[in-house]
Amino acid sequence: MMKKALICGVSGQDGAYLAKLLLEKGYTVVGTSRDAQVSPFRNLLRLGIREKIKYESLVPTDFRSVLQVISKTQPDEIYNLAGQTSVGLSFNQPVETLESIATGTLNFLEAIRFINAPIKFYNAGSSECFGDIGDRPADEQTPFRPRSPYAVAKATAFWQVANYREAYNIFACSGILFNHESPLRPQRFVTQKIVSAASRIANGSKEKLHLGNISIKRDWGWAPEYVEAMYLMLQQDQPDDYVVATGQSYSLEDLVARAFSCVGLNWKDLVVTDSSLLRPTDLAVSQGNPIKAKEQLGWEAKYKMPDVIKMMVEAY
Repeated sequence: MMKKALICGVSGQDGAYLAKLLLEKGYTVVGTSRDAQVSPFRNLLRLGIREKIKYESLVPTDFRSVLQVISKTQPDEIYNLAGQTSVGLSFNQPVETLESIATGTLNFLEAIRFINAPIKFYNAGSSECFGDIGDRPADEQTPFRPRSPYAVAKATAFWQVANYREAYNIFACSGILFNHESPLRPQRFVTQKIVSAASRIANGSKEKLHLGNISIKRDWGWAPEYVEAMYLMLQQDQPDDYVVATGQSYSLEDLVARAFSCVGLNWKDLVVTDSSLLRPTDLAVSQGNPIKAKEQLGWEAKYKMPDVIKMMVEAY
């Protein structure tokens, strides 16, 4: 029997790579957008899979919309990758962020409970929920101390998933993903901002790259690998939550240096620290411990930050 997957947020980076992976595995893939009739689905076009996917209009914050689409499509698996995705933007749009992530997730869980079908549900969690962890890599037992509206919303959704799993025996998992990048990242993400600026300057642009705090450290991985972990979570006998990370952190300064070295430039003369780009609160260090994913899912990151940035520069 061919499996059917419903991907909410199919037009984003993760949604596009996940759709490609599931199509390769023989799935029927249904993707959703708030207005599927007019959405350009550029990432799907870029991966050459736009015509291979079926589309439905769905508004995650509207319970009736969620219920109607799930009832109509009857998926075996639902991947909830929708919602406001930017930590920085969440400080300017806290209400939209909370509603799109927390209420959206709750509507999916409640619809699955209402329909009472054996649907497996994946929720996009985030390493931002951990907050500042110091020097110890975060695992599934590390407490949440969210430090942004985005992280608060993701933490809320995580506990909703855990609650529905325990209270109603729903197969629901959260992937606590650390930063993962690719050429499909939009410009508002700092990795793509850095890669594109380095590439333009290498091609003769006279601009300077403006950045905020470059001493922060992050665990950066390769997005096409991370969607494999999402898929694997829903193939297990029992639902559970998993940290997905490379296990190695690098400073933003390291990342900048790597991007500029890939185009043959020294970054120090070309980058300006801009105080207007500093966030009200930020994490000094973010690093994950993915041992559970390795032992239980057989998943391990092959690419670390230097590889990721090189591939992004080459694809620009």
